[in-house]
Amino acid sequence: MNVKDFYFDLPEELIAQHPIEPRDMSRLMVLDKKTGEIEHRIFRDILEYLNEGDCLVLNNSRVIPARLFGVKEDTGANVEFVLLKRIDKNRWETLVKPGKKAKIGTKFVFGDGELRCTVLENTDSGGRIIEFEYEGVFEEILDRLGNMPLPPYIKEELKDKERYQTVYSKVEGSAAAPTAGLHFTHELLEKIQNKGVKIAYLTLHVGLGTFRPVKVENIEEHKMHSEFYMIDEENAEIINSVKRSGKRIIAVGTTSCRTLETASDENGYVKAQSGWTDIFIYPGYKFKCIDGLITNFHLPESTLIMLVSALAGRENILNAYNTAVKERYRFFSFGDAMFIK
Repeated sequence: MNVKDFYFDLPEELIAQHPIEPRDMSRLMVLDKKTGEIEHRIFRDILEYLNEGDCLVLNNSRVIPARLFGVKEDTGANVEFVLLKRIDKNRWETLVKPGKKAKIGTKFVFGDGELRCTVLENTDSGGRIIEFEYEGVFEEILDRLGNMPLPPYIKEELKDKERYQTVYSKVEGSAAAPTAGLHFTHELLEKIQNKGVKIAYLTLHVGLGTFRPVKVENIEEHKMHSEFYMIDEENAEIINSVKRSGKRIIAVGTTSCRTLETASDENGYVKAQSGWTDIFIYPGYKFKCIDGLITNFHLPESTLIMLVSALAGRENILNAYNTAVKERYRFFSFGDAMFIK
């Protein structure tokens, strides 16, 4: 299957630069994966499409302020680090710009010197492993010095950092938000539960590999980045009880979807576990656990549009995306939503 099979023409002005207020007033496209039929709604109308006994699965990962601006200790040259993956207490895998300044052994200083780091090694993907030195609590220092690592296609400054977090975010560790969840408010979640819909949580820490383009023509040759996930016993049992009852499992976001498909057996039952997943879902994949998906509109030729094409069919998805362009839907992280039912 060729990467060009997942191309659609997206005008740049449809890339959302700021979030809608209130969160649940973004637009919602409802796509029937069997018929390809499309409806146009508002996100809070999702309530009408969820049935008593269904299970909504949310990713409670929280974005850390992973972008750090510092200087090279010996020359004072400016440098930017993005924290990708925590290896242990003080060591991180990072992206560095400009990379040529970050040779092994080089030291960098952040803030007024309350945070320092040394480059330990290079990674295969062009990043750096670094080790931090500091006094106090690392998370508190990062909160003071770090900036939100917004995707490269968002050019405007984000005034409220919490708008790049879901209202239920809890477990710190993501370098990017699980953006399908940004549309939910506490009030909407309460209404959903009052309707008898079960809510389960899992954690997948989103890496910046989410934005990495597919650089091979044959998509089967693409290597996915790995991301850390966790599902506990309590939430696995909520999901499995709904599965046993024959009701639907609806993933909120591709991150929840990938986690559920990684952690489930061939019958779609989820096992409580934690680990790393590099699952790559594209057309031909047979879904084991999920029945539906709430997601945003993704980049052309991305692994995410391949995932939704696997669930709803490539032709249905491309038709839906071309319709979204025609109807002026807002795309990507701060954009509108789609419910594949």
